[in-house]
Amino acid sequence: MTRCPRSTSTGADGALWPAAAAPSSTEGYRLLPRYRLGDRKIEAGRDLFSVGSTGNAIFNLIDGWVALYTQLEDGRRQIVQFALPGAILGVLPSNRSQATFGALALTDVVVSVIPNSMLATLSRDEPELPMRLARSLARDCSLAFDHLTSIGRRSARERVAHLILELFTRYRAQWPGNRIEEMLLPLTQEQIGDATGLTSVHVNRVLSGLRKERIVEFHYRRLRILDPDRLIEVAGVEPEVVTAWLER
Repeated sequence: MTRCPRSTSTGADGALWPAAAAPSSTEGYRLLPRYRLGDRKIEAGRDLFSVGSTGNAIFNLIDGWVALYTQLEDGRRQIVQFALPGAILGVLPSNRSQATFGALALTDVVVSVIPNSMLATLSRDEPELPMRLARSLARDCSLAFDHLTSIGRRSARERVAHLILELFTRYRAQWPGNRIEEMLLPLTQEQIGDATGLTSVHVNRVLSGLRKERIVEFHYRRLRILDPDRLIEVAGVEPEVVTAWLER
């Protein structure tokens, strides 16, 4: 499993609080150890949970990448969101609710399992958690609107550039004190296509163009942004929107 450097601080109660965690997001947020059933490792290519499953626990993503997706009966898939370390997954309206989406491990991942029965106690002991969850869900909703706009209105080139910019921005936000110039991007062209509504052939064509223009560079699933201003321009995103991604 590929692990990235993480800036953290440990409080007096033993809780692990990444120093880079955005104040309004649960990305980069690790729940207190005493509330966990334990950590679970899921191999790449396996589901953390699937469409139709009922859950009695939520999951705190500690390491790795997860794709949240929906799938049609004929196998066509739409990736709705990519979850990065610190994300809280599997929150359903009630214990009887069924998941309307699945969660696929794109890399080997580690999650902490928190039973729903502990949420009331956790919320009482950590009064900021409900607001963090609410802000996290609001951020995810905003990102979903961005993705819907991409698929419905943006060109293929804009879609791919927008996705790359979003993922790099969210990834880099986890270590604001470090100059992160490249990142692990554990996505296949098919998965990028599933997230942008494009075929693998079309994704390949767009990525080749971005490389030739020296906007981005790919090497063994590592992404380097060579010209961030140009990438923002191609994605059709205003600089203040990029800043807003960090504040969600």
